[in-house]
Amino acid sequence: MSREGRRPHELRPVELLTDFVEQAAGSALISFGGTRVLCTASVEEGVPRWLGGTGRGWLTAEYGMLPASTGSRTPREASTGRQKGRTVEIQRLLGRSLRAVYDLDTLGEHTVWIDCDVIQADGGTRTAAISGAWVALTLAARRAGLPEPSDLVGAVSVGIVEGEPRLDLDYEEDSAADVDMNVVMTGDGRLIEVQATAERVPFARAELDALVDLAAVGIREIGIKQREAVR
Repeated sequence: MSREGRRPHELRPVELLTDFVEQAAGSALISFGGTRVLCTASVEEGVPRWLGGTGRGWLTAEYGMLPASTGSRTPREASTGRQKGRTVEIQRLLGRSLRAVYDLDTLGEHTVWIDCDVIQADGGTRTAAISGAWVALTLAARRAGLPEPSDLVGAVSVGIVEGEPRLDLDYEEDSAADVDMNVVMTGDGRLIEVQATAERVPFARAELDALVDLAAVGIREIGIKQREAVR
């Protein structure tokens, strides 16, 4: 059982507050327990040079953590002159996840920018960012008169902690996990990405399957919140 008294198969409280940023075409503040991420979507005319003249659009993402989002101040990456590898990895994951359900051929020569800023981090920041970004993208597309995503995208972390599978790991659980995994799925249960790591000892294929099944349960519950947010 977690420190909050959650059972292993239970999510932390998931909350979505839409239209958090007036100037953005679409925005959502998403909370997975103590983790809070502000997600915005902006639509601009034009595409990267390598797409110019094709009539095809582009969708890309940026991710960052505010200095006070963790227990001790995290310096802004801009002050060092370069992004950390983790930041680049998460940005690419965000972009891949959303492009998996977005037909760029119908976008015209527009670029959709997804920006995810972690306000408070307590584990699962990338999965919260993906789930919130889908809401921001859907709202932005609707308001700009552009096609909406063809399916829902949700994400959640799972892992093996103290010998048992657990859903939606907070920071304390993640730090103690024997296995740590992030799962991204569509609304109909298809996998977009699975990131799994044995932190201490290797794990069996049956444990992998059990964790993916557990993630699917969590993503279905997250999807209910996402759909309610964009109604």
